[in-house]
Amino acid sequence: MPLFQPLVLGDVVLRNRIAVSPMCEYSAVDGLPNDWHLVHLGSRAVGGAGLVLTEAAAVSPEGRISPADVGLWNDAQAEAWARINHFIREQGGVPGVQLAHAGRKASTDAPWRGGKPVGTEQGGWTPVAPSAVAFDVGHPVPTALDRGGIAQVVADFRAATEHASRAGFEIVEIHAAHGYLLHQFLSPLSNRRDDDYGGSLENRARLLREVVAVVRDAWPRPRPLLVRVSATDWAEGGWDIDECVQLAHWLKQDGVDLIDTSSGGLVPHVRIPLEPGYQVPFAARIRREAGIATGAVGLITEAQHAQDILARGEADIVLFARELLRDPYFPRRAAAELGATIEAPPQYRRAW
Repeated sequence: MPLFQPLVLGDVVLRNRIAVSPMCEYSAVDGLPNDWHLVHLGSRAVGGAGLVLTEAAAVSPEGRISPADVGLWNDAQAEAWARINHFIREQGGVPGVQLAHAGRKASTDAPWRGGKPVGTEQGGWTPVAPSAVAFDVGHPVPTALDRGGIAQVVADFRAATEHASRAGFEIVEIHAAHGYLLHQFLSPLSNRRDDDYGGSLENRARLLREVVAVVRDAWPRPRPLLVRVSATDWAEGGWDIDECVQLAHWLKQDGVDLIDTSSGGLVPHVRIPLEPGYQVPFAARIRREAGIATGAVGLITEAQHAQDILARGEADIVLFARELLRDPYFPRRAAAELGATIEAPPQYRRAW
């Protein structure tokens, strides 16, 4: 029963191979998680997920996607997360945090309000990026990071990792996907630099590897470290799966335990061949060729589909996003369908 077999990552044992994929809620004030986040994440733990990952938690105020995003750059935020993490653990789940910097895609509104850039009068700010190249028409031209700015980003990831430890997280994931800052450095479509952070693959991967190094130092083995990547930009001349496989080789050497494999997000208006499991082949190839554990994500909505992905050795864990928004108890439903069991909280046992 692959989907309901425990998974060992470093010094953590997940009760099953169902993970809550990071999903922004745009419901925080000053980066502080609140009762919404407690109920949202806590109910997925009650629902039976093995790993409960937060939404992208910004490592600095300017690293937020929107003014309503959560963060992990100060003690007050760490204390607020500690309450949520305690509840997740009580329900048998493992709390994990996704640390992120939005780069040129920062300072936008919530998607249900259009998701457009917001100005300083609306609490926004000027985004930063590897190069002064706007994300899209109507988006501001970001400030290209200088050496001092790059060093500050690295320092912010280290500090956020230290806050994550104090908050009681058990897994850290670095967000290097979906067109956010670390992905922007990886892709030649957004990285036009001519210094040692641009040009060759080795140079474009430099910032991510520096971030991994300081996070790994502050989050030493055997504590699990994940990296989310976009395996392709789905755009000509952009980041692709061949480069991503090489990156995965390097990240394994750098102490990363698992590659959470997504795609896209760097440039708008691209054609993506959406179908159930459309990103699974990327996870399978990285797992096979780089020899590192992977997570599969993307339009996986059925228990048997997830079971088959794991049984074929295409990934080690399956991350669910929208299906867990629709049904926080999906893991329990999947267990019943596949003939497995997840222990219910004592308050609910009479229903099982």
